[in-house]
Amino acid sequence: MAQEIENSSEQNRYHKEIDAVQYLSFTMENEEYGVDILRVQEIRSWEPVSRVPNVPYYEKGVVNLRGSIVPIIDLRERFDLKFTEYTSLTVVVVLQTRDGNRTRTMGVVVDAVSDVITIDKNKIQKAPDFGSKVSNEFITGLTSVNERMVILLDVDKLLKLEELENYNN
Repeated sequence: MAQEIENSSEQNRYHKEIDAVQYLSFTMENEEYGVDILRVQEIRSWEPVSRVPNVPYYEKGVVNLRGSIVPIIDLRERFDLKFTEYTSLTVVVVLQTRDGNRTRTMGVVVDAVSDVITIDKNKIQKAPDFGSKVSNEFITGLTSVNERMVILLDVDKLLKLEELENYNN
């Protein structure tokens, strides 16, 4: 009987671990966002970039990251948030994205990195429908962590929106 109880609690712990996902959380304009930690390649301090002509205003340019050219996007500007000067807390989160069989690296400028948070998948709520004027296509869901609302972003869809917009320009 004791062995059955031990196996049962071990199975419950295993299922709880399976239902948990980790996100890197960061802030922009006092709001907290999260991206799947498995998509984060690295976190870098802000450094000047090489500008690229004829790109949208929120595409800051490119950097050479160990031989790879990586586009840098200001996520605050991409989300139409008020521009703010970069500070010592401003960072670039380098993300890996997937589109079919293709993997791509891009950096997003954010105000500051907060934490790595573990979230129960069952506690993630769908993004509310704001109507046709507001796109929430790149939002995976919303969750509450320590009484803070965290907006979870889909890195792959965010890049797809980026590519679509580039083709339209």
